[in-house]
Amino acid sequence: MATLRALGFGGVPVALAVLIESMLMAIPGAVVGAIAAWALFNGYHISPEGIAFDLTVTPRLVVIGIAWALLMGLLGGLMPAWRSARVPVADALRATEARLFQCGSGYRRNR
Repeated sequence: MATLRALGFGGVPVALAVLIESMLMAIPGAVVGAIAAWALFNGYHISPEGIAFDLTVTPRLVVIGIAWALLMGLLGGLMPAWRSARVPVADALRATEARLFQCGSGYRRNR
């Protein structure tokens, strides 16, 4: 995100990019979860303590699950988006450079 800030993007577009990215990363997990729920629990019959339940994974339930996953992606991206929108450009670039040249990562700065 430091590169976007260096190219002249403001804080709001950078924050929106982070939020959209976090929601896009939540989609595959939501889809895998929906498929797993359908495969494992659709048509399953349980009866604990004399109470019977027929589990059915409906399309409406899948949509609700995906919506919750997107909401979790949005909430998970709020702090990184807030931080990336508020950090000054020079500090963001400096932090990216410092992370790239850490001694433990195999890269070293030539001075």
